[in-house]
Amino acid sequence: MIELYPAGQSFTVGQKHFTAESIIRFATKFDPQPFHMDEEAARSYVFGALCASGWQTCAEWMRCFVDYWAAESARMMQEGVAPPKLGPSPGFKDLQWLKPVYAGDTITYTVTMLESRPLASRPGWILNHSRNEGTNQNGEPVMRFTASLLEFE
Repeated sequence: MIELYPAGQSFTVGQKHFTAESIIRFATKFDPQPFHMDEEAARSYVFGALCASGWQTCAEWMRCFVDYWAAESARMMQEGVAPPKLGPSPGFKDLQWLKPVYAGDTITYTVTMLESRPLASRPGWILNHSRNEGTNQNGEPVMRFTASLLEFE
């Protein structure tokens, strides 16, 4: 990954437009808070309006990343290049929900590779670290986290 995406360089993995319907649908299943489920009730909460669950903003980042990686892998294979074999994530840290995502917001998701190193305990495995972010249409960061991702040679 680090050879394709040099450390410190951000790349966009996708965008998601958040509608009231998508916010309510997600919240009904996964985070049933009044400010995620009811536009009227949300007005009296600290956010002042219906807003997405922080978990939804993260789930949408993952959806964008999975779709981006599938398209990138297909493109590389079409060009005769073997794409990196990505494995599971051993976790993430430093999750921050920096600003509410309101109905009508469009979030652009990015990845910035931070570092990559071979695992001494597992020959042929590489551990990648990246900073992953979402920014709204006004250029304001709304979420950020650091992730780890295994790669197999």
